[in-house]
Amino acid sequence: MFKRGSLCCHCLLLETNHGLVLVDTGFGLADVHEPRRRLSGLFLRLLSPDFREEMTAVRQIERLGFQADDVRHIVLTHLDFDHAGGLDDFPSAHVHLMQRERDAAEAQTTWLDRQRFRPQQWASRARWQVYASRRGEPWYGFECVRDLRGLPPEILMVPLPGHTLGHAGVAVREASGWTLMAGDAYFHHGEMHARAPYCTPGLRLYQTLMEKDRRARLANQRRLRTLKQRFGDDIRLLSSHDPSEFEGAAGRPLEAPLCPDRA
Repeated sequence: MFKRGSLCCHCLLLETNHGLVLVDTGFGLADVHEPRRRLSGLFLRLLSPDFREEMTAVRQIERLGFQADDVRHIVLTHLDFDHAGGLDDFPSAHVHLMQRERDAAEAQTTWLDRQRFRPQQWASRARWQVYASRRGEPWYGFECVRDLRGLPPEILMVPLPGHTLGHAGVAVREASGWTLMAGDAYFHHGEMHARAPYCTPGLRLYQTLMEKDRRARLANQRRLRTLKQRFGDDIRLLSSHDPSEFEGAAGRPLEAPLCPDRA
């Protein structure tokens, strides 16, 4: 009960005819080298991140033989520090996010907002492309789903507010079906069990601490459970922080950087 758990910062790298597309960035090089300047002391103490340069997205992409400039687009589920920390590592990338997320993060309305949203990570702001949350098309029962400027229709943003006001999932169509990176809409795979949803007490408490709209967050979890129950053969759900889902999707241990022969 008192053993400290481990979380991941699960990012997706997509190779498209439009260049490389990165879904979320995790922590960046500057976060690794200067965490006290870039990140909140509260979260450094609370989460105790394992800062390793070889685990940053840019270093793992380089292990594949690419360069940072090969990443032409970044799609963000939201702007929390552990999802947007690597934005500055990709100077050629257009950054896609929901307009409501940008507006709420820039407003810095509450003390907690100022801890979680870190403008120190946003040198890329001039390259942000934002999308209204009340426009779009339906997708498997979710409304206002947006295709993205300059990207193929196989990559979609799915509004999933609650954890933050402009939080979104990112759906990617593959040959075998869809993958939905649900970001922080849930933290533990047990929350997606249809009959008896389960989350560890610590993660349940953390989600409550971080939520901006509790009703929306819980409603979207219910919708994701329904999605998995009805379309589980066609849609793979991923949380940004569940280690078992990461290892199942990546085919490697949580603490191991990407190896080119297993990409």
